[in-house]
Amino acid sequence: MSGGEVAGILVAVFWAILVSFLAVALARLAQTLRATTKLVADVTDQAVPLLADASAAVRSAQTQIDRVDAIASDVQEVTSNASALSTTVASTFGGPLVKVAAFGYGVRRALGGRKDDVPTQKPRRTVIVGRTVPASRRAKRKKD
Repeated sequence: MSGGEVAGILVAVFWAILVSFLAVALARLAQTLRATTKLVADVTDQAVPLLADASAAVRSAQTQIDRVDAIASDVQEVTSNASALSTTVASTFGGPLVKVAAFGYGVRRALGGRKDDVPTQKPRRTVIVGRTVPASRRAKRKKD
């Protein structure tokens, strides 16, 4: 066998080994692609019902938000009506009620006589036998 033939055999062996490695790699790649395809199909089968449930939940939430909005506008209207009523009552009854109260006070003072002219009596001091008055209070008593 000549050197060229040996080299040809070596190249053929290496080529066969390379092709077998590539065949194994392609088989594993095909297996991975099949598993990925199955996984994507399963995710799609599960995602569609989840999206439908999420859509129903969003619709329900929107309905509740619309109800709350209607309630809030009704509360705002009631608040403005109560404020207007309060202002009306205050302006209608406030002034005359103050005048009646002032008149009643004046009548009581006039009928009861003036008590400002009568001097007030000093309050009587109570003496407790056996108790000593603190020094700060004794100093105040000496001044009286």
